[in-house]
Amino acid sequence: MTLSEINAICQKTLVSNLGIEFTGMSKSSLTARMPVDYRTTQPMGYLHGGASLALAETVGSGASLLLVDIAKYNVFGMNVSASHISSVREGWVIATAILVHQGRSTHVWDVEIKDESGKLISVARVTNAIVEKNSK
Repeated sequence: MTLSEINAICQKTLVSNLGIEFTGMSKSSLTARMPVDYRTTQPMGYLHGGASLALAETVGSGASLLLVDIAKYNVFGMNVSASHISSVREGWVIATAILVHQGRSTHVWDVEIKDESGKLISVARVTNAIVEKNSK
């Protein structure tokens, strides 16, 4: 799967509604960015923690999609936990998922979310279930 393909399958979903775009990939990582704007901030004007979690799960789940045969398997987020380290009010945040564990039925990713200057905003861990599609 290419970056264009993964961005295309996310159209008309929460991912595109939040403005998330996949920007880079390797065999063991995936990177995406999300704007800090009216779609992703809380009422005081700071990046919403829930938007950060959505970004973390998106990049972690997207990374798992790159490791499986999507004709045979679905990827479902099982667990997402995060610590919010700093705040941001404008620009973009960039999330990078790094593979921690690739099992037959689970994948675990560490995700760092940084602002455009490289300041750490949040750290998250995403666990995905890898589920064989029903052949019926």
